[in-house]
Amino acid sequence: MNEPTQNESKPKPPWQPLALIERRVLGVLVEKAKTTPDVYPLSLNSLTAGCNQKNNRDPVMQLTEDAVAESLARLRALGAAEELQGSGRVSRFRHHMYEWLGVEKVELAVMAELLLRGAQTEGELRGRAARMEPISDVYALKPILASLSQKGLVISLTSEGRGHVVSHALYPASELETLRSQYESLGSREPSAPANSVPVSQRATEFEALRSELDETRAQVTQLRRDFDELAGKFHRSDE
Repeated sequence: MNEPTQNESKPKPPWQPLALIERRVLGVLVEKAKTTPDVYPLSLNSLTAGCNQKNNRDPVMQLTEDAVAESLARLRALGAAEELQGSGRVSRFRHHMYEWLGVEKVELAVMAELLLRGAQTEGELRGRAARMEPISDVYALKPILASLSQKGLVISLTSEGRGHVVSHALYPASELETLRSQYESLGSREPSAPANSVPVSQRATEFEALRSELDETRAQVTQLRRDFDELAGKFHRSDE
């Protein structure tokens, strides 16, 4: 009997294109699992707040809990997320993105940032993903992107080199076509900037990452307060 090939022994991951809200929900679940593990899995309220954050999100959204819940139902049906019963009968949600995408932990950090912000340069992506997993510099990012590209999860939108723009490949076909057309119109050159503009620097990217970490810490404290209030309420009712 012939030995199975590598492709035969390892089933193809089940990922497929997703709508914008579903991408946002998964990106937030991965982000919070890595940056605020003490409050993960997330309640519907915390997940909605994470989806609507103003920093490290593009586009900024104003989703309702109902919209997020509907998205979670679709993601659960796809095997990308799971609902758990938390304390006090509060449902919480977790992702299954490692299995669903077939990626390692640093690869998942990169995918999460792409799901949260969409297309971005390698430099921007490195700075943002490094807050979740260590990526020392752009040169360390390149083999990660190459691996994700081989898996069909990452695409190039501009020519490689300075200002190379990449994105994830989980867009629906029509959305992906529109995105490619936008960048193809730029050619192999970066768009010209006004004379008085300042290019995005590495320091600015790192500052944004620090600001994002601060917001996540605040969200963690808020969730801990809610959990404490819920626990205190139980003790109060038991004493009555």
